[in-house]
Amino acid sequence: MTQKRAEILLASVIAARATSLLFSKIAMNGMGIFNLLAARFLMAFVLLAVVFFKRLRHIKRHTLVRGAIMGGLFFLMLSTELTGLKSTPSSTVSLLENTAIILVPMAEAVLRHKLPKAATAVSALVAIGGVALLTGQSGGFTPGMVLAVMAAVLYAAAIITTDRFSHEDDPLTLGIVQVGTLGLLALVSSFVFEAPHLPQSGTQWLMIAGLAVICTGFGFTLQPVAQSHTTAQRAGLFCALSPACATLLGAAVLREHISVMGMCGIALILLSLLVPQLWQLAEKKGITLLPRHAVPAVRRA
Repeated sequence: MTQKRAEILLASVIAARATSLLFSKIAMNGMGIFNLLAARFLMAFVLLAVVFFKRLRHIKRHTLVRGAIMGGLFFLMLSTELTGLKSTPSSTVSLLENTAIILVPMAEAVLRHKLPKAATAVSALVAIGGVALLTGQSGGFTPGMVLAVMAAVLYAAAIITTDRFSHEDDPLTLGIVQVGTLGLLALVSSFVFEAPHLPQSGTQWLMIAGLAVICTGFGFTLQPVAQSHTTAQRAGLFCALSPACATLLGAAVLREHISVMGMCGIALILLSLLVPQLWQLAEKKGITLLPRHAVPAVRRA
């Protein structure tokens, strides 16, 4: 698979997963968070296990361990995401969570002992301004917004971990193990903290089926496949698609209201997510956005 095709697949995966906030918001009316995650991911795992049974028969121990680590990170990320989603609009959760696009290159710079690129620093400043406006419309940071930021940190960790493992192992098998691990962790958590039960209505079954097939079977499983042919930094850039889709779906389907200040904050965060791409495009055209001697602290890594 070429990098271009991998990135088209990654864009499709992230756009598909953006619908998960909509499905989850509806399905959580009557279902606990862990109960919902267990139903979604175990259903997806069963489907994937049937389709890829021959591949899973020969799974190696290191693949199992790596897939379990990925599944554990995504379990923590989704648990905080859904908890925040119960009290916060889906568009806000998606926007804050996908600031992982900024956290990934910054974390990579730290891990590689290099300074972040200038574009990353500018993205961070613009995003901070957007978050400030979003918190202003809510009268400050709400618990749901704090959880969304925590989800962003966990999402960044998951992207970097997936990048490392998917280049060293079978990405499809990793994705399947990741889904199964997440479903198992959610099931155990549901028995410990909730009273698990099957979906009680046709709507809940429909939402969970959508989550299992579209967001999990396609989204979660194929992300390692797509990331195995690109970099963690490039994968982070595609996070910009998720909040855009979630905002449109939240306004159209859930009738979520956003104030003028909130809309300005959303615009700034979306802009911050696109800054690296715009910066790269300008550099390709020979446009110098910052003098080399002006900001030595943010020189290119």
